[in-house]
Formats: sequence, C-alpha cells, structure tokens
Amino acid sequence: MKKVIIIGCPGSGKSTFARKLQSVTGLPLHHLDLIYWKSDRTIVPREEFLEKLHQIMAQEQWIIDGNYASTMEMRMQACDTVIFLDYPPELCLAGAQERKGKVRPDLPWVESNDLDDSEFMKYIRKFHELNRPTILSLLEKYSDKEIIIFHSREDAEIFLQK
Repeated sequence: MKKVIIIGCPGSGKSTFARKLQSVTGLPLHHLDLIYWKSDRTIVPREEFLEKLHQIMAQEQWIIDGNYASTMEMRMQACDTVIFLDYPPELCLAGAQERKGKVRPDLPWVESNDLDDSEFMKYIRKFHELNRPTILSLLEKYSDKEIIIFHSREDAEIFLQK
C-alpha cells in the first residue's frame, strides 16, 4: 500500500479516514479539495488542478482523498489501493451536517451553518443512485488493484486498528 485513493459519498468521512490512514502508514496525504478550491469558494483553472494532481501522482507514495469523477479513473490507474467508503446516504447526510461550522484541514474554508446547501444535500441523497454505479464499474475494471470497501465506519475503524 504505497499509492492509495479514498473515495465515497460526500459526508462519508473520506478526509477523516485519510488522516487516520496517514497517521498509521506515514504516507503523504493530499486532499483534492485543497488543490481544486480556492479559499473564496472559486475553483482553480482545470489545467492548474490537473498539473498539481499529476505532480502528486508522480511521487512514489501518496494518499489522495476525494472523488472528482473527471479524474477518478486516472487515479485508479495510478494507484495500487482503492478504499471505497460505501456508506448509506443517511450516514453521509449526517456526516455532512456534523462538519458544518468546523475548521477542517481538508477544505480551504469553514462550511457555514446558515449556508443554503439544499443542492449539496440532494447530491448526497442521489449519490448512491447516480454515482455509485460508475464507481462500482471502475472498481470492476481495475480489479487488479487492492480494493477495500467499507460499509460502516466501524469496519473502517477495525481496519485502521490492524
């Protein structure tokens, strides 16, 4: 396990899991949100995002946390391990609500409690239906990789303790 991607629905705890995995493995950790977003909630130009991502993937070891469907297959090709946090939508919705108002090392701003995030919550509710099939298809395509799928936070914690 030298090149790891962590994927899953927003609110599943990808970044939290990634930090815990980093503390266990010592692998360098990179959050896609930090290279994609600016602190004013605008995005960097696509070329800049891809350049930074390619620089990370050229390294010998890394953990990359984040979905970003447009680059997911590229990251699957480059990694040796895929960790998919395949949690129920209700758990992810609760996770997204829980993190509001908290400073996070994986995001360049604090998510406000009063922010209208109805579209984001709708995205989380539909993730299982709309995004999960694509992820499962990619996992099947890259079945030569070590693929670890967790269906609960408890299972993920047990894995980290091993």
